[in-house]
Amino acid sequence: MVAVRFHCGHGADPDDPAVLALRRPCPLCMLIAETHRSRGELLRKVAPPQRAALAAETRLGAEYLWMCPRGHDRYPATVNEMLTGTGCAKCRANAAAPAALREAGLAFMKPGLRTRTSMTEQRLRGLLGERIRLHHRVNAVHIARTFFGRSEVWPDVLVPQLRIAIEYDDPGRSRRAHLGLKEASDLEKDEALAEVGWEVIRIRAGGLESLGANSIVCRALSPAVVDAVVERMRQLRGDAAVDAISVAPDSAAS
Repeated sequence: MVAVRFHCGHGADPDDPAVLALRRPCPLCMLIAETHRSRGELLRKVAPPQRAALAAETRLGAEYLWMCPRGHDRYPATVNEMLTGTGCAKCRANAAAPAALREAGLAFMKPGLRTRTSMTEQRLRGLLGERIRLHHRVNAVHIARTFFGRSEVWPDVLVPQLRIAIEYDDPGRSRRAHLGLKEASDLEKDEALAEVGWEVIRIRAGGLESLGANSIVCRALSPAVVDAVVERMRQLRGDAAVDAISVAPDSAAS
């Protein structure tokens, strides 16, 4: 078998005279980039005795022992499974337990939640706030399954009065964001919210294709795009429900 050294620095010893150098990242680094995560994030989750091995790992199917953030037993899973959403068996069972199901679909404030908010997402919130009254004390929704090991999701904007979430997607500087596995993850997130009675409206900008009836495809965020979001809300929940949280023109201008 030929020893391979990848452009990311992982793989065979570079001093090995028989090593084959490839001008591309290893499969694991490629998947990490596609899922917008980091190797450091994985290292914080793996069992400490296996951190050195994971730091140099290149294979997606390699199995490790992982630590549950809720303190449950360590559990085996492949690197690929960790990067595409698995959680420990106890967390999955707890998410489907009767007590958890009673909370499923409820929006709540997650203290200390750290999410990166782009300037465009801030502008989206501002434009929406000129049209409807936004609830500023919720940032998460309980779901009836686990999503990346958690029984909650954190959409960009929540309208709990209508049980509608708004997500803004664009390909970003890499031109690969919200594509491939990330697109599959977005769809899984939408399905998890649909299971608990929520609808997700996705603004798909910068050349991204529609993901379904609730996608609003555009070149970039604009007031007209936000008007289309509100119109879709009316189609989903009815005029009366949207009118009840609409901002009067005079108050929006003031």
